Amino acid sequence: MSRLRSAMQRGKSVVLENTEVKKSSNKKKTKATIKEEETSEHSSYHFFNDLPEISAYRSHLLQWYDQNKRELPWRTVAMTEPDVNIRTYAVWVSEIMLQQTQVATVIDYYNKWMQRWPTVEKLAAATLEEVNQVWAGLGYYSRGRRLHEGAKKVVSDLNGQMPRCTEGLLKLLPGVGRYTAGAIGSIALGQVTGAVDGNVIRVLCRVRAIGADSTGPAVTEALWKIANTIVDTERPGDFNQAMMELGARVCTPKSPLCSQCPIQTHCHAFRKVSIKQEQDSKRLQSKLASKPNTSVVDIENCSAGSCNLCLSEDWDSKQGVQNYPRKPVKKAPRVEKTLTCIVQRQRGQETEYLLTQRPSKGLLAGMWELPSMVLESDLSENKHGDLLCTMMQRFLDTLLGTDSFQFVGEVVHILSHIHQTYVVYSVCVSDCSEKEQEQNTCWLTKCALQGAAVSTGLKKIMKLYDSSSKANTRDIKRKLSPGDGTEKQSNKKKKLKVVAANGGPKQLSLSKFFSTSKQATKTKSKNT
Repeated sequence: MSRLRSAMQRGKSVVLENTEVKKSSNKKKTKATIKEEETSEHSSYHFFNDLPEISAYRSHLLQWYDQNKRELPWRTVAMTEPDVNIRTYAVWVSEIMLQQTQVATVIDYYNKWMQRWPTVEKLAAATLEEVNQVWAGLGYYSRGRRLHEGAKKVVSDLNGQMPRCTEGLLKLLPGVGRYTAGAIGSIALGQVTGAVDGNVIRVLCRVRAIGADSTGPAVTEALWKIANTIVDTERPGDFNQAMMELGARVCTPKSPLCSQCPIQTHCHAFRKVSIKQEQDSKRLQSKLASKPNTSVVDIENCSAGSCNLCLSEDWDSKQGVQNYPRKPVKKAPRVEKTLTCIVQRQRGQETEYLLTQRPSKGLLAGMWELPSMVLESDLSENKHGDLLCTMMQRFLDTLLGTDSFQFVGEVVHILSHIHQTYVVYSVCVSDCSEKEQEQNTCWLTKCALQGAAVSTGLKKIMKLYDSSSKANTRDIKRKLSPGDGTEKQSNKKKKLKVVAANGGPKQLSLSKFFSTSKQATKTKSKNT
């Protein structure tokens, strides 16, 4: 019966007839398996088990959200759009754009996207080139590609109808994971499901004092269990957005605004900080009074002996609530150097630049870039010229010598996992065209280049090239034209020559400085 009660506490329905079968099967379990099951048990301290507390938590959070929420375009669509298909599509677009990107950055991109492709059918009819062009500068370009792939799949396989449930969103749309499906399902479709993103992870870890690695499977499952338990059944979409809003604006990674938090009374981390401060205060008072302190309040802690949700390190008083959550140390980004060449030609009054298209899969898939190649770490700069010549032979009909290339400079561009340094050269070619077999190349004018589907890294390179070209032009003009500075220098030299012809400025001997004084002394003595 103790096993039965334990199973019921974990929320599992147990049939009485199977009790004896379970007992006999449990005897066959190894000691290691039993130990593993015991350590996987979590204390109720980390969960919400009291219905009145859950109700109060929901009420406090939603009341704060109604008074403090930001007016965002996708929220407006979710609240006002009667067409469930358009509503689901609009929220889907916003959630994909918001992945690892700040709200302020997304707003303009979202508005432009929805103006151009207001329905899933219109997005499906677009080309990947057009999608990349609108997405350019937002980063993580695979997201735009997956939106495009998903739209085409909805039109071709689902007759243009977006999935109507969380499970369908998760299974049928590329790039949609557990969080994105939960967010779309709750916000657009009103489904009662949690949504655990980075902001929600931070809030829940502090509220329930979960200090273990927030990316570990045990913590992930615990957080989803909590989220699904506390989500408001009548306003699931607003509740999930309120949790995200709270994490973004109040329960921030650094310098959280605990005094403004609407769920402060439910937060274990805040309570722990408060009790710790009270303890320290009482200890200080007793020390000053030289009396032992016998009434120090105990900090409420997890009662489990070896809980895999608790802090694995000692409590840091300086960190306060920021002790939660603990994250693993990030891997250092891969360091890469890429040799890049700006190839330009003159066509009439227009200057054109050679671009190549990246493969349809992988990093920056389908984006246009300058001719480039990754450099080996131990390669010397003396080899750059040979590599540039070899690289250009792939694209151009003409052969170039190493002395044709001019060094422009280096551009550092940091991605989430790559620390990229572009070593930039330039070359001017006359009346030259790309090879016919190269189908993934094109020549674009500067104006067209600015509107093309190019990465932020390429924009940085072109900015460096423009500033370098302007500086070189100024230097050339200064040398060739007799401007004010040159004329002044010339006049100054002429004046010096005239002075030199007249004997030049004469340097007086030291005795000359005292002649006046001596003459004055003689005159004075005569008068006397």
